[in-house]
Amino acid sequence: MTIKARRVALVAAAIAANLILNSCSTGPPAPQKGSPAFHWQGAKESWAKGDYLKTIENLEIVVKTENEFTARARPWLLVVASGMAKGYIDLAEHFEGGGRLNKSDPVVFRKQVSNARGSANNLALRFAEVFAEFEKAKDEDVLLAFPFPTGSPSRPAVMTKIGNGILPTQMDIDAAEKGAVQRGVVLTTCRAAGTPDDAAKVQAVFRAGEVKVPHAAFTMAMAYAMHEHAQLFSRNKLDQPERLKIFCERAQAALKSLPESKETKELNGKIQATLKKAKA
Repeated sequence: MTIKARRVALVAAAIAANLILNSCSTGPPAPQKGSPAFHWQGAKESWAKGDYLKTIENLEIVVKTENEFTARARPWLLVVASGMAKGYIDLAEHFEGGGRLNKSDPVVFRKQVSNARGSANNLALRFAEVFAEFEKAKDEDVLLAFPFPTGSPSRPAVMTKIGNGILPTQMDIDAAEKGAVQRGVVLTTCRAAGTPDDAAKVQAVFRAGEVKVPHAAFTMAMAYAMHEHAQLFSRNKLDQPERLKIFCERAQAALKSLPESKETKELNGKIQATLKKAKA
């Protein structure tokens, strides 16, 4: 090959390499850091990893402004915050029961009760704040724009062990927390999708893609969660009667926006019983 031919070959190789590089960079640009798109992507990534607190942090940033993701982020945020709160409430109940049975070393149990209820309190308040914003929107359908969560609707065996008063190791405590939170999110997702008692059916629906739920059905699920979280503030738990009253009243207000049904009547009866008990 002559010198001229070599030069031509080198130039052609450089042009080809440049074309390859350019073709690789013609895809959609990465979301700008700090933008709603960036945090929406972050929420999807943390959800896939099972990091629900990080998911909440990302979604809270998204819903601070009205943007293309807000309408999808708000229901997702309600489900994950409410589900986590549900899990921690259940976890606290098991540690409290175990502490009553374990007379030799109840301190470990009491500490975990305090930790779990503190986490539930924080999550319930975040849920209530976002629900107030959700109620302002009157969309016909609510889009559950996230994959079905990881976990099982059944309580992990370690929680039964703790509830029976068997002193847990740190590994047991970590496993119980993870399992309780995952279960809470799974159960809340099922209720939000309108099928609270059939996780397998809901999971199959989610496999088909984003799930649309009638606004009334989703609101009913959130009213149920609001009343469930109100129990956290009862006299024998966090003992915050004003907060209990607020949560119950918000649940009642949500029910008033729905057509009357057997389900709304039953929940309203439970709310009234909770308020009556708090006054006794």
